[in-house]
Amino acid sequence: MALFAVLQTAFLLALLPLRTYQSEVLSEPLPLTPESLSVSINSAKQCLHLQWTVHNLDYHQELKMVFEIQISRFKASDVIWTGNYSTTVTQNQVLHWSWESELPLECAIHFVRMRTMVDDARIPVPRFWSNWSSWKKADAQNSLGDHPLYVFPKDKLVEEGSDVTICYISRNHQDNISCYLEDVLTFGKQLDQSVWAFELKNISFLRKTGTNFYCQGQGVPEGVVLFVSKVLEEPKNFSCETRDLKTLTCTWDPGDDTGLIQLPSYTLFESFSRKKTLCKHRNRCDWQVTQDSQEMYNFTLVAENYFRKRSVSILFNLIHGVHPVAPYNLFPKNVSATNATMTWKVHSIGNNSALLCQLQLLGEGKVIQQHNISIRVNGEYLLSELEPDTEYMARVRCAYADHFWKWSELISQNFTTAEAAPSEAPDVWRDVMFVSGHPTVTLFWKPLSKVHTHGKILFYNVVVENLDEASSLEVLSVPAPANSTKVTLNQSSYQIHVTAHNSVGPSPASTVAISGHPGNENVEEGRINGTEDGFPMSWKPQSRNATGYVVEWCDGPQNLPCVLQWKNLGPTTTGTVISSGAFRPGVRYNFRIYEISTKRMAHLLEKKTGYLEELAPSYNPQVVPNNLTSHSFTLSWKDYPTESQTGFIQGYYVYLKSKAGEKCHRGFEKTVLPDNSVCCKYTIDNPDQKTFVMKDLQPESVYEFFVTPYTSAGEGPMDDFRKVTTPDEYSHILIHIILPMIFCVLVIMIACYLKSQWLKDKCYPDIPDPYKSSVLSLIKSKENPHITIMNVNDCVPDAIEVVNKPEGSKIQFTGTRKSPTETKGTKPAYLDLLPTEKNYSGPGPCICFENFTYNQAASDLGYCGHFPVTSQAPHCPLGPLTSPENLLKTLEQNYMNSLGEIPAGEANLNYVSQLASPVSGDKESPPTNPPEPALCSEYKMQMAIPLGLASPPPSENSSLSSTTLLDPGEHYH
Repeated sequence: MALFAVLQTAFLLALLPLRTYQSEVLSEPLPLTPESLSVSINSAKQCLHLQWTVHNLDYHQELKMVFEIQISRFKASDVIWTGNYSTTVTQNQVLHWSWESELPLECAIHFVRMRTMVDDARIPVPRFWSNWSSWKKADAQNSLGDHPLYVFPKDKLVEEGSDVTICYISRNHQDNISCYLEDVLTFGKQLDQSVWAFELKNISFLRKTGTNFYCQGQGVPEGVVLFVSKVLEEPKNFSCETRDLKTLTCTWDPGDDTGLIQLPSYTLFESFSRKKTLCKHRNRCDWQVTQDSQEMYNFTLVAENYFRKRSVSILFNLIHGVHPVAPYNLFPKNVSATNATMTWKVHSIGNNSALLCQLQLLGEGKVIQQHNISIRVNGEYLLSELEPDTEYMARVRCAYADHFWKWSELISQNFTTAEAAPSEAPDVWRDVMFVSGHPTVTLFWKPLSKVHTHGKILFYNVVVENLDEASSLEVLSVPAPANSTKVTLNQSSYQIHVTAHNSVGPSPASTVAISGHPGNENVEEGRINGTEDGFPMSWKPQSRNATGYVVEWCDGPQNLPCVLQWKNLGPTTTGTVISSGAFRPGVRYNFRIYEISTKRMAHLLEKKTGYLEELAPSYNPQVVPNNLTSHSFTLSWKDYPTESQTGFIQGYYVYLKSKAGEKCHRGFEKTVLPDNSVCCKYTIDNPDQKTFVMKDLQPESVYEFFVTPYTSAGEGPMDDFRKVTTPDEYSHILIHIILPMIFCVLVIMIACYLKSQWLKDKCYPDIPDPYKSSVLSLIKSKENPHITIMNVNDCVPDAIEVVNKPEGSKIQFTGTRKSPTETKGTKPAYLDLLPTEKNYSGPGPCICFENFTYNQAASDLGYCGHFPVTSQAPHCPLGPLTSPENLLKTLEQNYMNSLGEIPAGEANLNYVSQLASPVSGDKESPPTNPPEPALCSEYKMQMAIPLGLASPPPSENSSLSSTTLLDPGEHYH
């Protein structure tokens, strides 16, 4: 105890001088101004790095000090940031501090200064700041060249969602510079005469190659690339496991890629052993288990990139984290039609631990059997109750039996069981048609399902058994995959048996019975309505001994070849729903329901027809208007074809429009058409009615009509209206009169055309023959049968009277072919009459007139008609006193002398009288002894031809019989 007190006293005595010295030092104000301050620039991180020392500290002296730092931009007086930095300072210690600038350092000159204050509890208050250090200049522009435009920062790395400041430096102040962020114009703020800054808020990730920012002046554009990183995510689903109790494997979900070329780093740290390892993969890391029997592990996974760190931890027991490796060599053996044995192997786990394996059997992708087996090295299990000729899949996985945690991966193997005979009879139906009284049967059958074939069907056997002839048996073999065959039978009763065969054997037989006589087809057809599920139908049984029912139909429309379908139903079933993927809306389907007797004979029970869904008619009937009158007309159309009906026709709509805008007739109602026009509508509710009479119409009016059918789903399409014009009220009467008249006129014209030559010969021949005139014969028969044509023979005229009208000296004739000038001085030469001598008493010259006709037209015009003397005219004998030549000359001279006294155009020559010969007899031949000429007892008025139409006088050599009185081509009849 005394020793302890001595030592304590000695220690205190030794410590007292040191404390006295220290108190003296700390009690004095110390000049601790920072010295040797230097500033450097880190352009990559846009940081100002400060370095300085504090002198005047005693040896081994440590003081806690606070440094106040100021940073200015462009000039020292513009302070942009002030902050404090606290640390413990020792003698001659070099201090470091960094400041990160938002504005790129290249865009502005920065100035830095600082001062210090002791912040140690050993220093009594009041404490005071030291003097400011001198300003230190940091100028990053010194390293720039003489390029006219610069943009900073270069290749900036930023995190998504952060803010970025970009600036440019322009050496030419007159340039008009525009800046763009990914081609989007961006506006900034001017910091100096040559510096502009742009603040980009909440920058987003665009692509791994970075985001472009550029500025454009008068020269080449300048720009920078911003590399934007996605935010580093915290690892998810972090877990560790072992396969063999030797190696731990930890896995995790790293989340979305940050988008940077430099990937985040992942480090695995174990807190109990204080070991760590750098992971080689971004989602997995291996850890070697030591042999020190460590069971508990506490892992921390640290993810780190340029901007931040993320970490996650897990604590687990090694034994509870065993995940066995997947088994191998899974193989089937001893495979039969219903059984198979599966074998496999597993990887061993340390200490020869037991494994729990699960065997699964899959058929058609579904698990149908599952078995758990405990093994150590090899596994084996017998699978039973399998289907023949069926493909199966066996799968196996294992887990650690002592501490179950997770199954291993699955391994699988396919195998197929052996074939067996088909287990079910084919579903058979028949279609019977009678040709010349003999039934022709088409047999149909459906392929067996895979569950019942038990192998590949090779062929079908069809056995036809004649029930009326016990020994008659016919066997047909139909190769698969055919599903029908045709058999021609006689009028006997038959049973037909159908079996399916594979490589093992036949299936049970399916039997149908056929009668040799047609059944009852006169069954009333009923209607059914389809639903979304199909066609629901029901029926009433006819026999209590029925063995079943069959519903038969065709899948396709009626106008296509029938694809026969049927459905077999049990004996107690009286209703069903027929559904098919082939059913379509707007198609009519017909169903037949048969009852099957105990002898397998089918009897028709009912017929059904209906639509899965009725649609409106797709087209309209062809309407023909007829029986048109002034007040009505009739519309008629043909039956709407059943196979083209898209629903049950319930009736027809008749539309009528009138241009006169009349009111709707009785039975019609006004309706508005899709084009907003108004018309009248009549409803025919009888689908069998195919005619309609439009009544009470106005004559001479235009009507438009249109007919369309309708079903429960609506009416047919709106076609174009057809026009009908009603006739006049009396037009039919005129038609009854005019048409017969036109017909009669046509008949007369046709008859006249066919008999034109006959009429011409009878009524107006070219040279009329009086002896052939029917008029003359008529006169003969009625008046005097002895009258003949005037035949002047042996007669002389009594006198010729010339009528003179004294006017003009020129001769003018109307209708002549020569002008008066041409005819002037022409000698008339048409007179062929002889003057009568006063003292004439004997025979003398005469003129013979034969076949004369009179030109009434010439008489009406005032001309003197003359008649030509043809060469065939009979010659009259002349006396010796006067020859024909002398007579003609005398006549010509006398006439010309008298002609000069007649005015032109006014001379008319009339035969006053003519002495007819009293000779009688045959007019065809002259008498043998003609009598002496005598005075004519009959007188006929004659006409002379006008002078203008006369021919030139005959020459001296010409005879009287050859004198031509008319111009060539001129004929008067």
